[in-house]
Parts: sequence; C-alpha cells; structure tokens
Amino acid sequence: QGDPKLRFNWNAPMAISTNNPDRFYMGSQFVHKSDDMGDTWVKISGDLTTNNPAKQNQEDSGGLSKDNSGAENHCTVFTIAESTLDENVIWAGTDDGNVQVTKDGGKTWTNTTPNIPGLPPNTWCYHIEASAHDKAVAYAVFDGHTKNDTNPYVYKTADYGKTWTSLVTKDIYGFARNIQEDFVKPGLLFLGTEFGLFVSIDDGKNWSQFSNNMPATAVHFIDMHKKTNDLVMATHGRGIIIIDDISPLREINQEVLNKEVHFFKTKPTIIVEETDFGPTATEMEFVGPNPSRDAKISYYLKKKHIFGSMNIEIQNQEGKKMIELTPGKSKGINVVTWNGYTRQPKMAKAKTLSFGGFTPLRAPAGEYKVIMTKGKETYETSLSLVPDPNSLWTDADRKKLEDVSKKLFDMSEELAYMVYELDETLAHAEKISATSSSAKKMSKPLIDELTKIKESLVITTGDNYVGTADKQLREKMADLYSKVASGFTPPSASELENLKLLEDTFNKAKADYTLTKSRRIGKIESYGAKNGIEQIGRAHV
Repeated sequence: QGDPKLRFNWNAPMAISTNNPDRFYMGSQFVHKSDDMGDTWVKISGDLTTNNPAKQNQEDSGGLSKDNSGAENHCTVFTIAESTLDENVIWAGTDDGNVQVTKDGGKTWTNTTPNIPGLPPNTWCYHIEASAHDKAVAYAVFDGHTKNDTNPYVYKTADYGKTWTSLVTKDIYGFARNIQEDFVKPGLLFLGTEFGLFVSIDDGKNWSQFSNNMPATAVHFIDMHKKTNDLVMATHGRGIIIIDDISPLREINQEVLNKEVHFFKTKPTIIVEETDFGPTATEMEFVGPNPSRDAKISYYLKKKHIFGSMNIEIQNQEGKKMIELTPGKSKGINVVTWNGYTRQPKMAKAKTLSFGGFTPLRAPAGEYKVIMTKGKETYETSLSLVPDPNSLWTDADRKKLEDVSKKLFDMSEELAYMVYELDETLAHAEKISATSSSAKKMSKPLIDELTKIKESLVITTGDNYVGTADKQLREKMADLYSKVASGFTPPSASELENLKLLEDTFNKAKADYTLTKSRRIGKIESYGAKNGIEQIGRAHV
C-alpha cells in the first residue's frame, strides 16, 4: 500500500538464497524478499533504476499499433545475486544500466555504475555473479545489442564496486549475457556470449572459446551443479546444453600447459549393477542422454598428435593387457572412456554365428594401469573400478561370478583352437586322400572320425535363420557364457550344473580327439613324407 505501480521485466529476476533455503528474492524496480518462500514479502530497497519517466510510457508504445503486452516494461531490476558468504551482501543490476549493492541486507544501497570504466550509459546489466570465494568480489556483464552495440562488456570488482576492471580481451567474440565463477577454483570463469562459451583459467586475463561438442550458439544463462561439477547452459535455439564434469579445468595452470601430456585426476568408477535392457524413447520425448557411467581417462595434449603411432592400453597391476582404446589426439583436453569390458572370446569356426560369443568379459573391481604410447614416449596413470555400493551381492558372490565367467571364456577359446587344429588336420588328410585310391582308403578312417568329433563340437550345416541346425557344444557353451558374463547375479545352482555337463562333454571330445590323433596321424604323416606332401604343422599334431 502506498507503493507506485510495480514494473516487472518480461524476464523478471528470481533468486533463491544459499544462506537460507526458505528465502526468495524477486525484482521489480525494487528488490523484494520473502523468508517463507513467497507467503509474505517485504521490500528491501528503494527504486534501484534510473526511473526515467520517458522510458515508462508502456501504454502508448508500439507506434501505429498499440503493444502493451508486458514485454515493453523498462527501468526494471533484471538480475539479483546474494553472496553465498554473507547474506547481507546483495547485488542488483537493472536493464537501464545500474549496478547496486547493499552490505547490510538492504537497509542502504550504493549505485556503483559511475565507477565502471568504458561502459556506455544505460547499458543493460544482464547478469551479476557474486563470488563464492570473497564477499567483496563480484562479476558483471552488460548487453548493449538493443542499441546496436555488439561489443562485450565484462567487469570484475574486488571492493564492493568501488572500482571495476574490464575483463574483455580480443579473444571474446560476441556480446556477453552471463558469467559463472567456479565454486572450487578462484579465477576459473565461464562466459556466455551470443556466439558460444568462453573459458578463462586466470581470472579473465585470457579467454579461450570452448568448442568441443559445444555449438557457437547464444548462451543466455550458466549455472554449475555442485554435486556433479556439470556446467549447465540455457541457450537461445539449442535448448539446454550440459558439459559433464568440468573438474579437469581446475587442474590447468601454466605448468600443465607446458607439458606434452598431462593426465587429469579421475574419481573411482562405480561398476553400476544395471543393464541397458528395456529403456525406450520416442521422437516426441525431448531428453538428452545421461552422463556416461564409464571410466574416464582425461588428459591434456600440448599439440595435436599427427605423426607416428599413438594408443592407450589398459593393464592390470601385473602388466597384463586388458584392452586397447582409441585415443583422442586433439590439442587441448581429450576424454577417452572405458566401459569396464575387455574383449570377446575367440569363437570356434562353424557354419553359423554364435551370438553368445559377442559378449565381452567384464573386468573385476580393482586398480588398473593406463599406458599411453605416443611415438617413442610412454605416459602412465591409473584408474580404479569399485563395486556398486548399492549392490545386493557380496565380494564372494562377485568373485564366484568372475571365476565362472573367466572359466567359460577360457573354455570357449580352447574349443576355438581345438576346432582350428582339427580343421587343419582334416584339410591335410583330404589333401593326401586326393593323391591316390590307396591314400583315400588309408585317410578315410581319420577323416570320418575327425568329422564326427567336429560335428559334436560346432554346427556344420544349416544357416542363421529358419534353417538353423541343432546347437552343439560351441553354441551351448557360448549361451551359458553370455548369460553369466553379461549380468551381475552370481551363477545359480542350475547354471553351475550346466557348466559341469559342458565340461564333461568337452573333456570327452578332447579325449576322443587325442585318441584319434595317436591312432591315425602317424600313418598319414608317413605317407605324406614319402610322397613329398608337407606335414601338418608341429603345433597341430
């Protein structure tokens, strides 16, 4: 009661206090405060704008056609920022160029705009960022594009606005609309302009455009997620863009920039006990992908790698190679991910595919070496895989799953080599069989016995569709392996019983193969030697 008509901007500013979760600020030409999330309000300032009557004739705006929708309101507060370090320090910026600050919770306000050098009069204060490290520090950006001024205006104060310093360099492209200070590392700044995101690691002395998977689009608002370290941006026309975990930028300094290669610190990666089966979306569901749960290997390259080989290898603590990853070779920060899997087992050759063999073996929880080979130089870091803290299973359960998965993996590869050796022996016997009728007669028992063994090991007829043949040892082994290795549940009693049956079948096949070789191979080799036919390789006998 008794207040003049309130002027709210079309994009009226709202701010939630970090000092009091029930405190909420709203801006008109005044700053309004509620300590009960909007049930009751108090006005804690006078008119903080220029209050120019010539700019407040909204009812007659629009020229030939009246246009008084609310977007025409001027002389309004556009940005409010309460210091996270002192609830009494509050900043307010207006669309007609004022930057006001109070150090006593709103009892008295000071207009600091006259202290800002090089700022054209009445330039829109688009955003003020109160520092999370020093309550006397604040950053402000101004937007003059509505007056055909497309220059960036970015300032910092370290004394509550008594003096301001421009942070603009020739590296910044486009007028600025938002600035965000990192809440962990002082001087790490993120600036949103009409043409993208710019980053400074030295408190605005130098800026670099962030272009890795980031379009050159207008960035209107920036915020940081304190739990995940994600940088969240609201853009004009490109939706919400999230850069996952910017924490590697906190490590960058001149020492890092002078290194050829620098590995950034990484948090332990949780082996989340969930599969990707089931989720679906439609073309009308406007959602982006969640951050990857894979282990991240983040590193800085002083120069783009062009000449010579470069690879990244994951090794266990004994130095055994687990898997090789494709490295990023770009100048600057590169991120390579590892999903925790190693490789698929080598499968025995057969007439049809064995789909169970497409499942890679999962690496167990533990410490791993990351070895980068870049030309003649080698660089090393480490990463850690840890069990899911929400897991239903014990370490003993996980070890049982690991052992059974590895056993089936090894059995599949042993079968693959056995079938390869058997095929080589068959090919040699058929080559000798073709030389004469007596050779054919001599070779026939060996060929018949090897063929019978092979038919019990792998599918030799049919196709991958409706004409598929009955599953043999390879297919049964691969199915069990895929079932066990692709999940997180320890193998059941029936799966262990199935494994025992497969082992017995495989052992019998190996015994039959050994017996056949001992009985038949000698005659074939002797005949081949007499007739100048190359012997079977020593490894295949």
